[in-house]
Amino acid sequence: MIFTHPQFDPTAIHLGSFGIHWYGLMYLTGFVAFLLLGRYQVKHKPWFNWSEAMIDDALFYGALGVILGGRLGYVVFYQASYFIQHPLEIFAVWQGGMSFHGGFIGVLVAMFLFNKKHPQPWLTTMDFIAPLVPIGLGAGRMGNFINGELWGRVTDGSFGMIFPQADNLVRHPSQLYEFALEGVVLFILLWWFSNKQRPTGAISALFLIGYGGFRFIVEYARQPDDFLGLLGLGLSMGQWLSLPMVLVGIWMLRAAYQKRFE
Repeated sequence: MIFTHPQFDPTAIHLGSFGIHWYGLMYLTGFVAFLLLGRYQVKHKPWFNWSEAMIDDALFYGALGVILGGRLGYVVFYQASYFIQHPLEIFAVWQGGMSFHGGFIGVLVAMFLFNKKHPQPWLTTMDFIAPLVPIGLGAGRMGNFINGELWGRVTDGSFGMIFPQADNLVRHPSQLYEFALEGVVLFILLWWFSNKQRPTGAISALFLIGYGGFRFIVEYARQPDDFLGLLGLGLSMGQWLSLPMVLVGIWMLRAAYQKRFE
């Protein structure tokens, strides 16, 4: 079946000259899901030993990490030479350009700062927030789909989508693949895995393996950025950034069950 992208209006709500964009609403969805799921964990997963006040602080630090890290990651990983020539455009976030891997590094740093206020092992913090993240990831991918950006590679299969904003070729709707894998499947996997007490670091390790693995696979269906193309071994930048996540995650999972982080 071949579909055509509906070409949604990227502005969800028009208020005169001011508008609320779908992508902003997707970020809001992720933050609200973080709060609600976090409070559920506080009540039903007492071995984490968290309070609701800690969740509010974690969201504040995490949101800063996502936004600042995501933007800086895009600048460094994807278009460093361009932004060196146009440094003021680093701040033009409304023009788009966010990197998951940059946002991920930003969150790692943000949670280190969070632990300065709420002292506990850093991996314990990461184990708590890992199951809360995939809903936000899925919402972000849905924002990409609504905006008609980050479309997939051309396909000659029986299933695909035409993105008129790109061309008239049939492409993979890779944003929906990422929504399903990074958002829905990863959430179910981590939520199930965290429903009983695990060794310190095990939940974080599974997040690294799950996200890195899913992203690596979907990149085969996602159109590489025009300004980068494919890199060494025919892999995309997203794949090269995801591969270390999988390898570190495998090492961490083994180390966690050997009680190295206790």
